[in-house]
Amino acid sequence: MNVGRMLLGKPLATKDLAHQAISKPVGLAVFASDALSSTAYATEEILIILSLAGTGAAILGISIPIAIAIAILLTIVTISYRQTIFAYPNGGGAYIVARDNFGEVPAQIAGAALLTDYILTVAVSVSSGVAQITSAFPGLLPYKVVIAVAVILLMTVVNLRGVKESGQIFAIPTYFFLGIMFFTLGVAAVKYFTGSLGVVGDVDVIHHTALDSLTVFLVLRAFSSGCTALTGIEAISNGITAFKKPSSKNAAITLVWMSSILITLFLGITLVAHQIGALPSHTETVISQIARTVYGKESVFYLLMLAGTALILLMAANTSYADFPRLAALQAGDGFLPRQLTLRGGRLVFSWGILVLALFASLLVIVANATTTALIPLYAVGVFLSFTLSQAGMVVRARRISKLKPGEKIKGLETDLEYDPHWRKHMIVSAIGATCTFVVMIVFAVTKFTSGAWLIVILIPSLVWCFFRIHRHYKSVAKALSWDSAPPEPATRTVQTLILIDDVHAETVRLVNFAKSLQHPWKAVHVAISPDKARLVEEKWAKRIGEGELVVISSPYRLLAEPIQDYVEHIQAENPGCYVHIIMGHLAMDSYWGQLLHQNTALIFNLALSHMDRVVVTTVPYQIHHGGIVGGTTPRMDSAQATAPQ
Repeated sequence: MNVGRMLLGKPLATKDLAHQAISKPVGLAVFASDALSSTAYATEEILIILSLAGTGAAILGISIPIAIAIAILLTIVTISYRQTIFAYPNGGGAYIVARDNFGEVPAQIAGAALLTDYILTVAVSVSSGVAQITSAFPGLLPYKVVIAVAVILLMTVVNLRGVKESGQIFAIPTYFFLGIMFFTLGVAAVKYFTGSLGVVGDVDVIHHTALDSLTVFLVLRAFSSGCTALTGIEAISNGITAFKKPSSKNAAITLVWMSSILITLFLGITLVAHQIGALPSHTETVISQIARTVYGKESVFYLLMLAGTALILLMAANTSYADFPRLAALQAGDGFLPRQLTLRGGRLVFSWGILVLALFASLLVIVANATTTALIPLYAVGVFLSFTLSQAGMVVRARRISKLKPGEKIKGLETDLEYDPHWRKHMIVSAIGATCTFVVMIVFAVTKFTSGAWLIVILIPSLVWCFFRIHRHYKSVAKALSWDSAPPEPATRTVQTLILIDDVHAETVRLVNFAKSLQHPWKAVHVAISPDKARLVEEKWAKRIGEGELVVISSPYRLLAEPIQDYVEHIQAENPGCYVHIIMGHLAMDSYWGQLLHQNTALIFNLALSHMDRVVVTTVPYQIHHGGIVGGTTPRMDSAQATAPQ
């Protein structure tokens, strides 16, 4: 517990949740690091695809018009999401918008796409960040998977400390990256206009065994790869409630800041990469080539550039750590994911969601060998699917608003709808955004299908199926617990108490005294795994207890729970409708390792008996304290089941 307190900090009271809201500068670090970090690899992914047709300047130069097209798309999506932020002040991610305007099935599709994307964001960002490190220090290349998993573990611990605290920690590397990147682009511009900007050399270029021709299909593949620059745009609309009030206004301003910076950096990096003749390589990133050409490899600014880029890429995972747990909690609250994901930990964060994200991201990094290019084809299908559903939902919302009269207001599922004279403008912007992102999604799915996108095309429907299976389970449980659906219960029932004993000692006396205090018929039951021990237990019972009936059940196959189940069924058959109350002892140690040294059969019996009707189980802990001091506690009801007769 002391180690946990040291790593995570002291627990926060529920009333402190409102004080965990963040400012715009911190919000930029928390929610925009993913989008901003994509500038470190988006240009490189475009060049890798174009290099399939060769590495000539004319071919790689097409990266500039592709980057401009992506910047235009980014502007459209930003304007659309700005509208969404004001329309849904409590959080306007694709899940909420789709649920409000389309219903549960599209909402779960959006949820599956986003959850998958958040996991991939962690894997891609960390893998790309490690690639920056190994570009500067090639000797670390064999350890890139270990480094990546260690970074994910560090990110997990920091985020378990809370959103506000993690944002303050990650603000430093985010703004350091922005500072060194803008400084580098400025130096490159000065050198270009003064004619002193050199050309990169000594690059281990990717060599393809068979070159393709420069076709429209190849250009579309390059465009879809570069569209990874749009990943993370939705993060701010998902996390509106994390901002200080007025939340929507602050979130919208942060979104505009983020998009403006992102477009500037993306276009700047692409232009500089073209001017220096940057080439796609598996051993050196484009960012490293730019820094090496601008500063020289021996310069401290070269190392600062790579350090800043590596930090922002590693910290980019923080966007997912902020949004994955929130979305998982929303879906769990609606009954489509396990309810445990709705629980806040000691630091007022959704701890289970953070741990699930870390687990799956680590597995993905290990499987992909921490290789960014291997992960990119899995990345953007879900992103653009969620973009499309969100913006299409805003079109539907605008159409619903168009049917209202001036001054009219109706209550919606998520927010109230009221007449807006500008509904046509909002609808047109959202429609253009939805159309563009849908086209990009199709292009990405087709061009990247054989490279790995097929997995996401299969995974998302599979996740939706799982979500609805979970939902049906929760609905069936709710129906079973419903007051109206429960059959009438008799006012009184007979109760037969059974005391499970393994031996006759001090704890046995406490069990017997507790059973006698309940004033119900009781028996002691011993499962005879060993006939010799059974005879010894009978002798001790007669000598030390001397009252009540001791039933010895033979178990020649050394089973524990099954003989008890059979005996309970026998009692219930002889006394229809009766309850069977089972009392058992449990040795409770004051250390985890000490507890592991014992059989802990109470857990086995609880699991086995909890499925039986009209069976109530009470565990009586017998505490063994350090130093051999023996004590006890009041018996507690650990599990109970009391349902109507079948």
